[in-house]
Amino acid sequence: MTGLPHSSPAELRDPPTALDEDGAMIRAAALAKYRIVDSAREAVFDGIAELAASVCEAPIAVINFIDRDRQFFKAEVGLGVDGTPLETSLCAHALLEDEFLLVPDTTQDARFACNPLVTGAPYLRFYAGALLRTPEGVAIGTVCVLDYRTRTLSDVQVRTLRVLAQHVMAQLEHGLASRQAALAEARQRAIVDNAIDLAIVAIDRDGMVVEWGTGADHVFGWDKAAAIGRHAGFLFTPEDRAVGRLHQDMVAADRDGRARADRWHLCRTGRRLWCSVEVTPLTGRDGRQLGYVLILRDRSEQHRVGTALKVAEQGQRWAQQAGRLGLFQLGADAILHATPEFCRLFGLAPAATLPAATIESLILPEDREHAAPLWTADGLGDGAGVRELEYRIRRAGDGVVRWIAHRGERLIDGETGAFRIAGMVQDVTERRVATDILAGNEQRYRALFEAFDDGFCIIEFFDGPHGPLSDYVHVEANAGYQRHSGIAEIVGRTLRDLAPDQADDWIALYGTVLRTGEPIRFERYFEQAGRHIEVSAARVEPASRRQVSVMFRDIDARKASEAALRASEALARENIERVQLALAAGAIIGTWFWHLPTDRFTVDEVFAAAFGLDPALGRDGLSRAQVVATVHPDDQAGLAEAIDAAIARGGPYAHQYRVRRADGRYYWIEANGRVDHDADGTPLRFPGVLIDVEERRAVEKELDRTTAALRALTETLEQRVAERSAELMKTEEQLRQAQKMEAVGQLTGGLAHDFNNLLAGMSGALEMIGTRLGQGRLGDVDRYLDAAQGAVRRAAALTHRLLAFSRRQTLDPKPTDVNALIAGMIELIRRTVGPAVTVETSETVGLWTTLVDAGQLENALLNLCINARDAMPAGGRIMIETANTWLDRETARAHDMPEGSYLSLSVTDSGTGMSADVIERVFEPFFTTKPMGQGTGLGLSMIYGFAKQSGGQVRIQSQVDVGTVVRLYLPRYDGDLMPSVDHDGTRISSRAGGGETILVVDDEPTVRLLLADVLEDLGYGVVEAADGISGLRVLQSDLRIDLLISDIGLPGGMNGRQMAEAAQAHRPGLPTLFITGYAEHSVVGNGLRAPGIEIMTKPFAIDKLLTRVGELIAQGRKAA
Repeated sequence: MTGLPHSSPAELRDPPTALDEDGAMIRAAALAKYRIVDSAREAVFDGIAELAASVCEAPIAVINFIDRDRQFFKAEVGLGVDGTPLETSLCAHALLEDEFLLVPDTTQDARFACNPLVTGAPYLRFYAGALLRTPEGVAIGTVCVLDYRTRTLSDVQVRTLRVLAQHVMAQLEHGLASRQAALAEARQRAIVDNAIDLAIVAIDRDGMVVEWGTGADHVFGWDKAAAIGRHAGFLFTPEDRAVGRLHQDMVAADRDGRARADRWHLCRTGRRLWCSVEVTPLTGRDGRQLGYVLILRDRSEQHRVGTALKVAEQGQRWAQQAGRLGLFQLGADAILHATPEFCRLFGLAPAATLPAATIESLILPEDREHAAPLWTADGLGDGAGVRELEYRIRRAGDGVVRWIAHRGERLIDGETGAFRIAGMVQDVTERRVATDILAGNEQRYRALFEAFDDGFCIIEFFDGPHGPLSDYVHVEANAGYQRHSGIAEIVGRTLRDLAPDQADDWIALYGTVLRTGEPIRFERYFEQAGRHIEVSAARVEPASRRQVSVMFRDIDARKASEAALRASEALARENIERVQLALAAGAIIGTWFWHLPTDRFTVDEVFAAAFGLDPALGRDGLSRAQVVATVHPDDQAGLAEAIDAAIARGGPYAHQYRVRRADGRYYWIEANGRVDHDADGTPLRFPGVLIDVEERRAVEKELDRTTAALRALTETLEQRVAERSAELMKTEEQLRQAQKMEAVGQLTGGLAHDFNNLLAGMSGALEMIGTRLGQGRLGDVDRYLDAAQGAVRRAAALTHRLLAFSRRQTLDPKPTDVNALIAGMIELIRRTVGPAVTVETSETVGLWTTLVDAGQLENALLNLCINARDAMPAGGRIMIETANTWLDRETARAHDMPEGSYLSLSVTDSGTGMSADVIERVFEPFFTTKPMGQGTGLGLSMIYGFAKQSGGQVRIQSQVDVGTVVRLYLPRYDGDLMPSVDHDGTRISSRAGGGETILVVDDEPTVRLLLADVLEDLGYGVVEAADGISGLRVLQSDLRIDLLISDIGLPGGMNGRQMAEAAQAHRPGLPTLFITGYAEHSVVGNGLRAPGIEIMTKPFAIDKLLTRVGELIAQGRKAA
């Protein structure tokens, strides 16, 4: 590429660490001026990086700035970091170039070959960067692209990178200019705002106030909000308004450039102020007059010095008394000049002067060391500035201790040079008492806060990168909160830092509390702390603080108690239910009561009768040993263990075992009871019942047997399911095949009629030509030839459409004019849907190009039209529309697509429509609303897959009994519609120029005859072959062959493509022209052709055939 610095040995320089220190300092100063290093990401720079990556087709693009010890990435694509150390920088080398650095292969460039980013991950192989240079000529960084493979850039891509670099610098300069302008405006505003003695007011040409300085607030009492938008006449007295004084000033300012006057003006209270006024015209930067500036200074004191002075002195005395504020001056002679209020604060009688030692004597001894120097001559010192201190005094007269706030400033007399201290004192006792109380309360609160076992914290919301109120920080937290949450040192940390994965949920939860003011309470298990926590949250008022208080309470113990209670209740319910069932079935065989301290076991008469006991003995009581003696020997140990456990723990008891009853047989029973303890835990009572479970045990045994049988059946069920699944998969495959045939079946009726018409036209025209030739009437031959050729062309067009629709090709996206595609197949659509359906089109002028497989798109459009027809059994209207569409981020997200430019193709019908639940399923494979046998349910799913594979989307809108709109979104393609063919400016001749010989291979004699005659008429030698084997023999001979023309489908076991491939071993690079009745892409399989191979589909025009032959032979000559 011309004009770019490629890597070469002569251009090798030292690594970037050799950049001189002076240059680094200059560069660092320039970067500091722009404030760019470590700045946040900005959309405009991100867009530039993305555009660089897109235009240069590179996986990595960076806008970087070279600092003294590192490079900072302001924007990047494909890296995911914001900078790297300078020693690994590739971009630093670009600073040594004039404008641009291009390195096609970094491994072959000594500057980069050993760089760890080249020798290791990410294995960079290509670099190109345009320099970022300031207006002063300082190189500060680059806009660069990188790739993992060796490559280069086109001139357009290089120019684009340079333009993008210029755009980056323009953005930096714009930002710098904006900051400087804002700073200048701020300075001007500060000047105006700080001139509080001057009322500066700007008015427009109509006298309306447009600006109101801070000094105007001070002078006139109106604030800015009240003044702006009003006519400036409100500042003038009634008599001046009557004579139009403001207008007179404006006229004088226009005439003389400035108008001055001294007169009365009105303040907000209606009081009159004597002001000096100056009015000057206000012009903009373009010289156009915007209005006028009024500068007014209050000179009322010169008119009312005496009265105003008295009023001021009285007002000062009132202010000092109300605020307990005394003023003083202390000279080098240690004599105080003080106001009356000063004297009253210290309990002294008012006096014009008094010794400073008097004040010093009133200061409490513990405060005198640091406060007494303020009242001595030495306290003047040599320094300057303000001295502030608070100390205690014992007031003269009543002896009350008071806190005094002292503020004194060291001043120098301009005439004598003498020093003095001027200042004020104020009684702040109440404030100090309140502060001490507050401090004590705060200390007690803090102790309680930290000792509180429950967790407590205050969180404060703030606006973060994720939006308003999108994060919060922990501003306070006690030890209990950190213990319950499982997070140490939580104060000062944000939620997104602590738990980024859970942040959105917690922010939404507490954010609702902040917005609504409604408190919440809930329970949650915290894995960090390993415990159950009850959380309560409430807003901290006022809401403007953006704070929420959160309390955590450990409820593990309560949870455990609740679980134990639930378990106990469940067991009790189970026992009650068991007893109730036993009662209903008559299964209870007795009750007992066991008094544990005396081991006295009493039973009822039912119990005694069942076990053959004397009822009297049952009433008097048995021992535990006597009862256990009736238990089956094998069950006695387990029963004893169960009884001991129940007595030890207390509460419910249940156990099954066998006992010997009165008939001498052993029966299964279940004992249900409860052990009661007294307050100190001593076992007291053990009541219960016996239930006959013999029959239930038999049922359980039978259930076990049945379960085993079911398990055996389940083991054979898997094999049955597998066999049924195989049958289902076979049926699905048959359905898919049926889908492929469905669309062809839809075409059959209309196309059969059209082909019969075309064949009739061709055969009739040929018969008439034969008749006229026999009659010698040659004048009508041309007319019949034109008719026959027209029928042939229409038949060829239909054939091409059918081949494209039949999808005898792989997906082959090409730039496609969709309007032209619709126009080319509209007649096919109309014939397919039939005369009962009207087909209309609405095509957008200037429709964008899209990159799709045209055949697949035709297939999709035809299927949509067939579906629309089927939705209108009584006929109707189909509208096919195209449009250019831009989808913004929100709309694209709703459509599940990237934002950007799309071409839309929609098919609208006036049919029966679909309900919402049907629309949700229409893209599912095998889902169909058509009657059995009339649809496979694969059509829309295939259209959906085609649209997604093409980078687009399909959306459906439908309303029952109104109709349906199916809209395909296809991405816009910005390239050329049809790639141009470069013939090097050479005119291709279709006549033989040097005895060229052409081999024609076709199994159709008529085609061979036609081709041979046409080619021989142009001077070519022609060799014919009827099959692939014969053609290959000719190609393997020594006969001169300059071009191979062959059909694809040939008999004899070798097709045309196989023959051509086999011939390459003997005649490498032989130009080949395939002629076929199939679609072009069925010849090459994957959609790609080797150089020197062309394809034409039958039928074809003779002149196009001859042009193609001439081009191929010309290419063969060049190659030779």
